[in-house]
Amino acid sequence: MITIRRSAERGATRLSWLDSRHSFSFGDYYDAAHMGFGPLRVINEDRVAPGGGFAPHGHRDMEIISYVLAGALAHEDSLGTGSVIRAGDIQRMSAGTGIRHSEFNASRTEPVHFLQIWIIPERPGAQPEYEQRSLAQFEPQGRVRRIAGSGGGSALTIHAPVDVFAASPGDGELVRHPLPDGHMAWLQVARGSIELDGARLEAGDGAAVTGEPMLEILGRRSGEALLFDMKDAGRR
Repeated sequence: MITIRRSAERGATRLSWLDSRHSFSFGDYYDAAHMGFGPLRVINEDRVAPGGGFAPHGHRDMEIISYVLAGALAHEDSLGTGSVIRAGDIQRMSAGTGIRHSEFNASRTEPVHFLQIWIIPERPGAQPEYEQRSLAQFEPQGRVRRIAGSGGGSALTIHAPVDVFAASPGDGELVRHPLPDGHMAWLQVARGSIELDGARLEAGDGAAVTGEPMLEILGRRSGEALLFDMKDAGRR
């Protein structure tokens, strides 16, 4: 079964420096029907104005992935890490026992556009960690790259039984992704347009997938999507 959540159905936070869209309940946006999907807790699409950003704040026991689509995001944290995450870069931060960080638009003239994803770890109390790579550093599997997972290969290491793939099929190119028995998936369109098993999805749209053995992703209009492959907690 595939259940589509359209971009316009998402929650929103709008400030003078921020336009944020929430696929799941977040902050002041609450929707009991959309509290997350399996261990996937947050998908926020953020656009931050030049010079704007998130002041230092804390996290615990969460795997946080930032995927920059345009512009540059300046990051600092209590581990002493300071970096700039640019378009095409992916950052992973494991909050573990506790971490504080800030995120600001690195430019005074251009906006930054990024996705921030929160995934609930398999076990609490891990040591805080940080990792960052460019998309080109991940091992390609055709038009699909595994960018995060619980270990192995070039993927960023997250402490959760979730594999995260970046899919960017060309216009008219078909990508097939098998889902093992007992797995479910969420697909989030980052930009452009794709077709998922024949259903047209545009930028900002998401889709919850359960009980499907194979996903067929057809590229349309420079489509790019993130695919989260995870164990279905409701099945043993």
